[in-house]
Amino acid sequence: MKTKTTTPKDIVRKWYVVDAKGQTLGRLASKIAKILQGKHKPYYAPYLDTGDYVIVINADKIKLTGRKWEQKTYFRHSGYLGGEKIISFRKMMEKQPEFPVINAVRGMLPKNKLGRKMLKKLFVYAGEKHPHAAQKPEILDLANFK
Repeated sequence: MKTKTTTPKDIVRKWYVVDAKGQTLGRLASKIAKILQGKHKPYYAPYLDTGDYVIVINADKIKLTGRKWEQKTYFRHSGYLGGEKIISFRKMMEKQPEFPVINAVRGMLPKNKLGRKMLKKLFVYAGEKHPHAAQKPEILDLANFK
């Protein structure tokens, strides 16, 4: 008996729509990262991108637990002396409501070429509408997803 190894031609990709309304950011991001990596499929291989495409709608209606809404910050640095920029979660949600979801999912993917390839299959939108109707995405209920 031989073990079947997954090859790129064996991979079948689907499109899913996830509604982020009322979802906790970290729990939502971990489930999305699992789908992007393909860990929910029987032919998952850590060296291949076997994951599916994910469309997240209502990213502006996510929730956080505790006092993170006031205390959570995002840090970036320009590379110059004194070039640090710190922005609060509240301001980030006003300015760019898709960023917290993308950033949380990015942190849960591999930090290499493969992880960057996986992240390109994530599409996040602040409102209800998305331009991916032609792909016929399935609605994914994350409450029943393991």
